Amino acid sequence: MEIEAFNNDLLAFLAKSPTPFHATYNMAEALNQSGYQRLFEEESWSLKPDGSYYVTRNDSSIIAFRLGKKPVIETGLPMVGAHTDSPCLKVKPQPDQVNQGVAQLGVEVYGGALFNPWFDRDLSLAGRVHAIDSSGKLVSHLVNLERPVAFIPSLAIHLDREANKERTVNPQQHLPPVLFLDSNEQVTYSDFRGLLTSWLQDSGHKIDKVIDFEMLLYDVQKPQQVGLGNDFIASARLDNLLSCYIALQSLLHSQDEPALITCNDHEEVGSASACGAQGPFLQNVIERIEPDPEKRIRLIQKSMMISADNAHAVHPNYSDRHDGHHGPKLNQGPVIKTNANQRYATNSETSAKFRLLCEEVKVPVQDFVTRTDLGCGSTIGPITASELGVPTLDIGVPQWGMHSCREMCGAEDPHRLFKVLTLFMNRTL
Repeated sequence: MEIEAFNNDLLAFLAKSPTPFHATYNMAEALNQSGYQRLFEEESWSLKPDGSYYVTRNDSSIIAFRLGKKPVIETGLPMVGAHTDSPCLKVKPQPDQVNQGVAQLGVEVYGGALFNPWFDRDLSLAGRVHAIDSSGKLVSHLVNLERPVAFIPSLAIHLDREANKERTVNPQQHLPPVLFLDSNEQVTYSDFRGLLTSWLQDSGHKIDKVIDFEMLLYDVQKPQQVGLGNDFIASARLDNLLSCYIALQSLLHSQDEPALITCNDHEEVGSASACGAQGPFLQNVIERIEPDPEKRIRLIQKSMMISADNAHAVHPNYSDRHDGHHGPKLNQGPVIKTNANQRYATNSETSAKFRLLCEEVKVPVQDFVTRTDLGCGSTIGPITASELGVPTLDIGVPQWGMHSCREMCGAEDPHRLFKVLTLFMNRTL
């Protein structure tokens, strides 16, 4: 796939994936179109040589894999892991509130979000709802309003003269978005569940009422290439839907060798859930690929996991926040992430293998190590390595503005990583 087509499809995927539920649905649709068979965890599996399969959990995590003609215990299983969630504002279960005649929504911060970028943006709502349909059955639906329905206005500089020096955001007090004026007679609103019910009914869904929901706010500004020379991609949720998309396309564009991708929810809040990387989802799938315990250990030790999660590019205005010898730059290739305290799972063997892959497809590679006097984030890499015992590497596309509601990466780097991961999935380990 050429870079222009790759980026156009990437932007479309980001635009239609405002939540982990939508991202998982869109990945599943792409797999369906490529002939992958959907599996259901509650059913018996009958896996065939050369078969291609996928399975979801909680509608927000997905694992897809391809089997070869030979048993995977002989070939090993190249695996790429990413995560579907991003820091955001999540609507509370009882969100309705009116302040000074303004109807607002109570929200909770999901993950380590930067607060200030959420102010003064046109926001919409998307997520998953569970409702009772006309037959009395509990059903679930994806919801995406797409149009701006909410806004978090800033406090004027005149009312906080120190705002540019030391304004702090209290998430309980300052982040509830405004929906409408309570006196607006054009708005029919009983409560948020009633509003969701009306939206679904207006969309043609035959439901009686919404019982519960998981709804998120998102910025409606579309992803796009930006910069005088179109050097950059600006979008919400680059961390880490970018890696999900690259992993998916690498799987679909590689050939017949066995390969697997896993995209988990809840990485931004620690991965400790049934569908998170610390949960048993991947372990359960591998147990069904290779039921024999002794053979499964041999398979895992013959395999390799690449944990793909974006890396911190050196910021031109804050270059002192990087180690001087480990400052990745945009459009200069994927980044190998290393940490002596195992916040990343990279070791010299997995790193060397990745460098050789990059060399073979003529892709430059960079290194990131956090400053010794700063704390280091983590990924699903160390979690997966410790849960499975699989040799693991942490890498990612360099980006700016991580955990903002609008982030930025280089326009050339996603396609470069795609080339490397496609080669990785074409190989017998």
